[in-house]
Amino acid sequence: MTTVQPGSFLTLHYRLAGPDGADVVTTFADHPATLTLGSGQLSPAIEARLIGLAEGTRTTFALAPGEAFGERSPDMVQRLSRQVLRELGDPEAEYHVGDVVDFPTPDNTGRFAGVVRAVGEGWLEFDFNHPLAGQPVSFEVQIIGVL
Repeated sequence: MTTVQPGSFLTLHYRLAGPDGADVVTTFADHPATLTLGSGQLSPAIEARLIGLAEGTRTTFALAPGEAFGERSPDMVQRLSRQVLRELGDPEAEYHVGDVVDFPTPDNTGRFAGVVRAVGEGWLEFDFNHPLAGQPVSFEVQIIGVL
């Protein structure tokens, strides 16, 4: 029987649940996902748990707080001036607490997101931590195919 190895191409169903048990993402009700292990589509901690699983396996594992998406970092909470926001995006945009705002990476080759945590006179405070950073999660997987 074929087992998952580093670099394997996988077809699988998966479900990621947050600390309250609610689905963050699931493919079980729809089409399975396909991915290459090691390509960054899953966190390294989740990928490590998949290594050695046999095709056809269905299992669930719990990841400790911070294991899947790292610990929360106070350094990832930043205040940005409205001037910077005008330069990086829509100068007419209105921002509210809880909004998710997309930013370009410094080298302009990618994007990352921050959540508005506070709004002040001339500034906004963003949290750039992963929403599940520092949280326990569970990951259910059904390995359909391994190449």
